[in-house]
Amino acid sequence: MPATEEITESLLRDNITRAVGDVFKTMLGRDTSLTSAAEITDQQSWPPLGTSTEAGRPHVVGTVGFLGDINGLIYLYLDLDFAREATCHLLGMTAAELEEAGDEVINDAIGEITNMTVGSFKNGLCDAGYPCKLTIPSILRGSNFSIEPISSASRQIYHFNCGGHRLVADILMKIGD
Repeated sequence: MPATEEITESLLRDNITRAVGDVFKTMLGRDTSLTSAAEITDQQSWPPLGTSTEAGRPHVVGTVGFLGDINGLIYLYLDLDFAREATCHLLGMTAAELEEAGDEVINDAIGEITNMTVGSFKNGLCDAGYPCKLTIPSILRGSNFSIEPISSASRQIYHFNCGGHRLVADILMKIGD
């Protein structure tokens, strides 16, 4: 089936905004809002976390890819405190229970949130005529790191406010081979 829509920045922004909003509202009970470029002076800068102070804090980054008529990866960046809060809410755990359960539980929860978010985003691509399938989720943890795309990939970075926390969606894509 030929693509019915051109992949534009507007299509990407609308799909990721809808996907993040739906998943975070449904699964975590949190409203999200896309942060405007005026609020983030480094909207398209690298690293997507912006300031070295923010980048230096521990982060949990979930990633899920999509393969098909369009290929790509989406990285969702959450600072460790937000990842812990999200995990506790998602699983109905207290902070003490989460501490006892360990980092693997956080990894699983953020992996699942990322999987749902990218799945919703992928559905928007399929609706636009770009059928694709998801890869398995993976987790990256640390601070002061960067993820660099190959030169043939396009990149869009979107910053969200989620209940006072910052969430970053970093989309890397390549259409066709």
